[in-house]
Amino acid sequence: MVDLRAYVFLDSLQPQFASFQATISKGYLPKVGQASLFVEISPGMAINQVLDVALKATDVTAGMQIVERHYGMLEVHSESQADTRQAGQAILDYLGLQEGDRHKPRVVANQVVRHLEDTQTMLINRFRHGNMILAGQTLFVLEVEPAAYAALAANEAEKAADINILEVRAIGSFGRVYIGGEERDVVVAHEAATQAIEAVTGKTVTGKTKDK
Repeated sequence: MVDLRAYVFLDSLQPQFASFQATISKGYLPKVGQASLFVEISPGMAINQVLDVALKATDVTAGMQIVERHYGMLEVHSESQADTRQAGQAILDYLGLQEGDRHKPRVVANQVVRHLEDTQTMLINRFRHGNMILAGQTLFVLEVEPAAYAALAANEAEKAADINILEVRAIGSFGRVYIGGEERDVVVAHEAATQAIEAVTGKTVTGKTKDK
């Protein structure tokens, strides 16, 4: 039986997050304003069949298909919210599940580090795929489980505040979002991201996932 770890519908990809996805995606690149769907399941190998179902159901484009030892994740997007939702419904129907069967995400950690020193910003900039963070700016790091909900946190944070998306890791055991900017903006982004995660409904899963 397939476990629906995450089901994330994004109504409108924000400029930075869309560009970030285009940077890391190995499939077709998303554009600003498109609707997007992230689905994470276990076992990972089942994602091959699940993506096939989504693509045959309606007019969506595949941006990502990632198979890991335990988890599989896909992302599809479209100019049409209706098509993107239809692809998601086709996935749910195929799995015999409902949206409410997804895991309710939990925030594992969130940190706000103010007025960074330049040597630390240099270390952060070495691993980021998005914008840079500069000395004196503030860093916000959110860690969430399941990982795919990191996409929701990043997109909602960008909607709410004038921040820089540094890195978004929406695959693996835990998802992580790195955001930088002026303190006043990062504080707003922090609130928007955590509220978005806490508002997601789903089943509560007990037990902790071991990091990979």
